Amino acid sequence: MISEKEKEYLYWLCRLPCLGAVSIRKLYEYFQSFEAIYNIEDTEIEQSGILKKNQREALLQWHHHFSVCQWEYNQMKGRGIDFVTPLENRYPKRLLEIYDYPMGLFIKGRLPDENDPSVAIVGARGCSAYGEGMAEEFARALAGEHVQVISGMALGIDGAAHKGALKAGGNTFGILGCGVDICYPPSNYSLYEAMGRLGGILSEFPMRTNPKSSHFPMRNRIISGMSDAVLVVEAKTRSGSLITAELGLEQGREVFAVPGRLTDHLSCGCNHLIQQGAHMAISPNDILEYLGVKCQKQLILHEKNINGLAKKEKMVYSCLDFKPKHLDDIMAGCNLGIGECMNILLELELGGYAFRSGSHYYGKKL
Repeated sequence: MISEKEKEYLYWLCRLPCLGAVSIRKLYEYFQSFEAIYNIEDTEIEQSGILKKNQREALLQWHHHFSVCQWEYNQMKGRGIDFVTPLENRYPKRLLEIYDYPMGLFIKGRLPDENDPSVAIVGARGCSAYGEGMAEEFARALAGEHVQVISGMALGIDGAAHKGALKAGGNTFGILGCGVDICYPPSNYSLYEAMGRLGGILSEFPMRTNPKSSHFPMRNRIISGMSDAVLVVEAKTRSGSLITAELGLEQGREVFAVPGRLTDHLSCGCNHLIQQGAHMAISPNDILEYLGVKCQKQLILHEKNINGLAKKEKMVYSCLDFKPKHLDDIMAGCNLGIGECMNILLELELGGYAFRSGSHYYGKKL
């Protein structure tokens, strides 16, 4: 266990920008106390051989910030933000399995349950409607079987996964590349608020830390590290999602990928992962089977039952695809006028059979 006083000194160290998790851990292992690190002389730090010269100088200069850091630490609780360290029993056990686990986690909401399995669902920010639907449905199915969904709360696949888990009444947790007091992206504010109440938002970055491009690869190791498996839904050949998958493999996590069309650039990353040995995920059951979760029913992603639709509605629906089509192409396929076709599309949309993407583009809904 760790005392509150020691946590204040650890928080002070975590606030120093040039010190990473591994350096802080090595300092603690060498000096056996965070307070001792605060009180040591430069010669002692140099003799330890842990820090570079610029880091040693920065650490000594950082002493002047201790009172401010102490005040910040005490302010967090009033803002509903918790600070958890690896020296506490409640620190996520899965994270302790990775080499560079964070020395401090900031939490808005709560931590994942250690007794329930967790799956990371990641993918492209600029995903297709099909990919978004797949991420939401996989997350909904997994969360419905008490599998916790971990992601990065980004636009696209991440946000769809969190939404799917929430719709199932399950647990979902977002790992940020900024402070937990900052909603990024701002357009996900409603999701941020819901997850703060019903799940958890976590970060190794202190409050008021703005998002930076260098922060996201760092947060990706936490996304995979907190999970038992990683599912990639749509990713380009070079993307943060593939970095998360690679980190997951390095951490001993199983990687799953949703296959896609060979001609879709957003499917290239997933198809490449499968080619390299990742598990092909064509159903949530593939992941549940790996996790050893006994599912009450066979979960298959398929088109909606259209028996209740009228003849012309079925005809228009058959002209749709999971990849949105322009209204002109739909009209040509079903040989209907613009007015009648748009009215039927509206009915399909209201009935949950179709969705609208952009101006005059429509697609099938899972």
